[in-house]
Amino acid sequence: MTTDVRPARAGRSFAAVLVAVVAGTAACGTTTPDSPGPDVMVSAPPLAYLAERVAGADADVTSLVPPGGDPHSQEISPATLAEMASADLVVYVSGLQPAVDEAAALVAPSHAVDVLDAATAAVADGGEPPDPGRDPHFWLDPVRFGLAAGLVADALAEVDPDREARYRARAQALVDDLELLDEAYREALAPCAGAVLVTSHEAFGYLAARYDLEQQGLTGVDPAVEPSPARLREVRDLVLRTGVRTIFFETAAAPGLAHRLADDLGVGTAVLDPMERTQDLDYLATMRTNLDALAEGLVCEG
Repeated sequence: MTTDVRPARAGRSFAAVLVAVVAGTAACGTTTPDSPGPDVMVSAPPLAYLAERVAGADADVTSLVPPGGDPHSQEISPATLAEMASADLVVYVSGLQPAVDEAAALVAPSHAVDVLDAATAAVADGGEPPDPGRDPHFWLDPVRFGLAAGLVADALAEVDPDREARYRARAQALVDDLELLDEAYREALAPCAGAVLVTSHEAFGYLAARYDLEQQGLTGVDPAVEPSPARLREVRDLVLRTGVRTIFFETAAAPGLAHRLADDLGVGTAVLDPMERTQDLDYLATMRTNLDALAEGLVCEG
């Protein structure tokens, strides 16, 4: 398990609130065979899915992001800070949510797992991944997501050793599912190697690296940033030059710009879900829906 406590970057007011909140919070203890299991807090919907699959009924998993919340702009209330401080385990990915990074550094929960380690690990046939500080959406690579399952199992086993065998068995079952998913992606996208993937914003770098696609976003990783006229011209030229036939937009993003550009160029549109805001996420089903959209929308041979 990797315990990651990063240097505090918060201002004095945030730190003062935190001190006041945590002062009244009892330190968390280890679980016992008679306890209901550890309390686990996660910072994003894919990590909730991951923790729930590994923990099963042996832990209580809650999310820092409310239903429909935007993880990029997530703010953490004093009440949530108190819950975070008393949690048995906090699972997050640094770089996605500045407020969570800040809180993890200040709260310093007894067990905190930054699964960014799964994003930066050397993996076979994964291409050159994006800078995780810029694009933290590593869960769109099933192989790296499987590495994160191992990190969470390690952490749960340390917090709750009496249930270690259960955690590790569930983690392996998830990894098995992810290997089948990776095989489906490889088979379906093999004819698409080198294809240009035009997206409304660049959240699909890990997926593109894994399956040999060239991602080109109208904007960068932050979907709230409007593309410049120069960038729109670059994308127009790219679409016309390479024969791109689909511009992909996201479930959480307004499709207006993507639709206008697609209409202007005479190409289609399709949805890809980066799973940033999806509550009660069925990761495997969403990834297969994304695969269907990619296989139909990309320019592929055969």
